[in-house]
Amino acid sequence: MTRYSAWSVFKNGLQGQRNWRRAWRDPEPKREYDTVIIGAGLHGLATAYYLAKNHAARNIAVLEKGWLGGGNAGRNTTIVRSNYMMPGNRGFYEHSLRLWENLSHELNYNVMFSQRAHITLLHTPAARDAAARRYNTMLLTGSDAELWSLKKLKRKIPHLNYDSARFPIIGAAVQRRAGNARHDAAAWGYARAADQLGVDIIQNCEVTGFAREANRVTAVDTSRGRIQARRFGLAVAGSTSQLWAAAELGKLPVETHLLQAFVTEPLKPLLDHVVVFGVGGAHFYISQSDKGGMVFGGDLDWYKSYSQRGNLPAVADAAECATSILPCLARVRLLRHWGGLMDMSMDGSPFICKTPLENLYLNAGWNYGGFKASPASGWYFADLIANARAHPAVENFDLGRFARGVNIDERGAGPDPKLHG
Repeated sequence: MTRYSAWSVFKNGLQGQRNWRRAWRDPEPKREYDTVIIGAGLHGLATAYYLAKNHAARNIAVLEKGWLGGGNAGRNTTIVRSNYMMPGNRGFYEHSLRLWENLSHELNYNVMFSQRAHITLLHTPAARDAAARRYNTMLLTGSDAELWSLKKLKRKIPHLNYDSARFPIIGAAVQRRAGNARHDAAAWGYARAADQLGVDIIQNCEVTGFAREANRVTAVDTSRGRIQARRFGLAVAGSTSQLWAAAELGKLPVETHLLQAFVTEPLKPLLDHVVVFGVGGAHFYISQSDKGGMVFGGDLDWYKSYSQRGNLPAVADAAECATSILPCLARVRLLRHWGGLMDMSMDGSPFICKTPLENLYLNAGWNYGGFKASPASGWYFADLIANARAHPAVENFDLGRFARGVNIDERGAGPDPKLHG
């Protein structure tokens, strides 16, 4: 496989760009593998890559019902951050951010990670106190964190609505190492790197059922035939509940909701940061892409659905938030919007764990955190599959935590547990 470099770009330019090789193969599925990962989004591809790289695993397949990266990998707002506080989440997301910082070099593929800072606007003294607690925890656990005064925030981003906002801005909580990456580049980078290590990426291969013997899965039935394996991993985001039901595993503490994201027509450079606010029932985040479009999103549509089509009230709510915090966007045209399927756990934190079947493993419940978590998710899920036990860093990301009273309530915007069974 060609290694990308300045020299390879120069050389192929002289040769009329005729000698580039495919970034990854398009193999026919084999009848049997050692490990099958279901879902070729970022989590599934990262898992396959780290299985091969960290654990020297071979004979791995990743099955995808559509095209590579065609699900939530390409339907998000690309924010990367680690400003989490709860035990478990704190170390996990910091590990993920550190992996992002070297990912382009690791994969020999530019994932366009831009550390432009994640800025959470503060509107009340109570919000400032809560942010101080969270960001001090980050500092004490090896991360970076700052609180900006209103004066400093105005100097950094002068065009926010400081004068007539419904909720006056009094400052900001900032993580400078956070930022954005390119979602499709990350998927392609992991796919290419996994393929180089021998992983078969099988597209247009929908899993339709599971073959079981006693307490084990022996094979999966797919649209391209039956595929046997010794171990199976589920990494299918909003489709988790459907495959869980297909495996006849009973009740899963996950709800599937729709989350819309939006992009405007291209603008000249306007916002060199990720800006977030959530107050008075509003929830909003915005940044500017490398193509100039303003990329933003907000709340879920809140009804349960497997559809990837949103509703107009959510569009209106997000647009109102955009113009309330950045009035200069009032006459900008919305170019497109899309919907992703969110697998929402009861406490807003994920699952990386065994299932009731001894050779089936689960990666799910990412709520709003799926994109930023991709590298660490793949890292720890690969470790789980390779060693058949959870790494201490994710030992509470299991299905039994609610029964044990371990509620990792980071406010990842999942449904509140309350009296859920």
